[in-house]
Amino acid sequence: MTTITRLSRPIGLDRIAMYVSGLCIVHCVASAVFFAMLSTVGGLLGNPIFHEVGLGIAIVLGAIGLGRGAMQHGYLLPLATGSLGLGIMAGAMTLPHDTAFLEGGEALWTIIGVGILAFGHDLNRRADN
Repeated sequence: MTTITRLSRPIGLDRIAMYVSGLCIVHCVASAVFFAMLSTVGGLLGNPIFHEVGLGIAIVLGAIGLGRGAMQHGYLLPLATGSLGLGIMAGAMTLPHDTAFLEGGEALWTIIGVGILAFGHDLNRRADN
């Protein structure tokens, strides 16, 4: 079995994915608060394409980062955890996109999915050490 040093690993794709997950949570909470305060505002943050593109980016980062990790260290728990988070995020997109934070549940389930996905990336990062 070959040993991979920190310098020869990719530039922390799991760490980048965790930061993107954090940005997603900030976006979800900020959008809910923003729309609750200004219910007449539409704009980019409420546009479904914004969420679809974000989910696409999450799926690509998850597939690359978690898949690479599973192939390197052989642990499937990070991959399974991250996949569960992505599935919850995808399922949340089918819920009504309401302005109230808990009314349709989309924001709440997205935040739960993002948290689980970030946890999967953290497990993956720790397995590499």
